Amino acid sequence: MKTFNPFDPAAFRAALRAYIDRESLLPAGAAMLVAVSGGADSVALAHLLHTSGINIEIAHCNFRLRGEESSRDEAFVQKFAAQLGVPFHVTHFDTNEFASAARLSIQEAARQLRYTWLEELRSRLGIPALATAHHMQDSVETLWMNLSKGTGISGLHGILPKQGALVRPLLFATREDVAAYMVAEQLAFVEDSSNASDKYTRNYFRHHILPPLREAYPDVIRQTGASIERFREAEMIYQQAVEEYRKKLVEQKGEEYFIPVLKLKKVKPLSTIAYELFKPFGCNTHLAAQAAELLDAMPGKFVTTATHRIVRDRKWLIITPLQADISAHFLIEEGQQEVLMPGYRLSIRTAKYDGRAIPPDAGTAYLNMAEIRFPLMVRKWKQGDYCYPLGLNKKKKLSRLFIDQKLSLPEKEKMWVLESDKRIVWVMGMRIDHRFRVTEHTEQMLVIKMEESR
Repeated sequence: MKTFNPFDPAAFRAALRAYIDRESLLPAGAAMLVAVSGGADSVALAHLLHTSGINIEIAHCNFRLRGEESSRDEAFVQKFAAQLGVPFHVTHFDTNEFASAARLSIQEAARQLRYTWLEELRSRLGIPALATAHHMQDSVETLWMNLSKGTGISGLHGILPKQGALVRPLLFATREDVAAYMVAEQLAFVEDSSNASDKYTRNYFRHHILPPLREAYPDVIRQTGASIERFREAEMIYQQAVEEYRKKLVEQKGEEYFIPVLKLKKVKPLSTIAYELFKPFGCNTHLAAQAAELLDAMPGKFVTTATHRIVRDRKWLIITPLQADISAHFLIEEGQQEVLMPGYRLSIRTAKYDGRAIPPDAGTAYLNMAEIRFPLMVRKWKQGDYCYPLGLNKKKKLSRLFIDQKLSLPEKEKMWVLESDKRIVWVMGMRIDHRFRVTEHTEQMLVIKMEESR
C-alpha cells in the first residue's frame, strides 16, 4: 500500500484521485453527492473532492436526536456548503417515532432513514455516485466486528469501496491522515457527542479493542487495511471456485433446485462448499450444517429456512421455495368451461361416449357424467384422503398411493384433487377414481384437461 504525506494537501488529493480511478468510483467528469454530518471525516472528504476539481453536492440528515446539537450540526453544514459554493440538501427525521413503529434500534433506524433518503435524492438529481466518508479504520473496525460475530470469507473484506452507486473514496486513508489534512487546511468541524458513548458496538471496538492492539502493534490499522485488500482479491478467487461447484452440483427445474447426494458427499471441503451452496436459500452457518447432515439422513427428512425447504430425497437434495398456504378451493359449476388455479389451467367439456377406448393420459380425466354431482371442488390433498384408484376398485389412502408412485415430499405438496359430493373423483395429473370411470353403459362424459400455466 502506497503512503503519502497527509500534511501535504496536494499529495493527499493526488492519492484520492488515484484511488478513485483505481477503484472506478466515478466516471470522468461526473459529480458526486456527498453525505456530510459535520464531523471531521465528512468535512475532509467534501473539501478534498471539491478542491480536487470534482463537482459535488452536499446532503445532510437531521435525525432530531440531540436537540440543539442536531440544529447546530445542520447550520454548520449549511454554512460549510455555502463556503464551498456547492448545492446543499437537508432533510429532517423523527427518528424515535420511526424506530418505535418499525421496532428497530435507534442506530439501525437512523441508518435506514439516512440511506433511503440519500439514494432517493441521488437518483432524483441524476448524480451517478453517493459518497460517504468511511476511512481505513472504519473498515478495520468492521473486519474485527465481523470476526467477533463469526463470518464467512465475505466478512473479511471490511467495507467495500463501491456497492452500486454508493462509494467510499477515503478507504485508502487512516483517521490520522484525515486529522492531519484538517489541520493543514485549517478546517473546522463539529463533534457528535454520541461518538463518546460505548452503547454502540462500533464505539466499543474503537475505544476498548483497537487501542490495546495499537499498543502492541502500532501500525495495526495500516497493516490490517493492507490485508483487507488481499482478502478482497482472495474472495474473488474463492467465489470463482464456488461458482464452478454451483454449476456442477445445482440443477434448476422451474422454482426447484436439485443437488445430487452422492456427488456432494464427495466434495472437499464439504462444510464450506455446502454453506455456500445453501446460503442463497436462507441458510446461515447453523442451518447449512443441518442441511449437510441430510446427506446421511433417511429420505423425507428436511430442513426449513425462512424462505425454502431442503428435502432429502432418494438420490437428491431438493430445494423448494416455501409457498404461502393455499387454502383456496376452486368450484366448478355445471357448464363452466375453464378454471385458473395456481400453476395450472383446467379446460372442461362434455362429450358423447362413442364406445371407443379411452386414451391413456394422466393429465386428462374422462369421467362418467352420470356419477358426477355439481358443483365440483378442486383443492389440495390432505392427510386422510383416500380414493378407489382406477383398475383397483379398492380403497387406498393417497399418502400410500404417493409412496407407491415414489413421489418426493415437494411433489406430494403440489398434488391437487377433484372432489364431487365429498368423494375424490380424480387425483389430478395421476389417476381417476374407479367409481367415476367410463363404462360400456356411459352415455355422456365429462372431460377435464389439466395444463401447466405460466
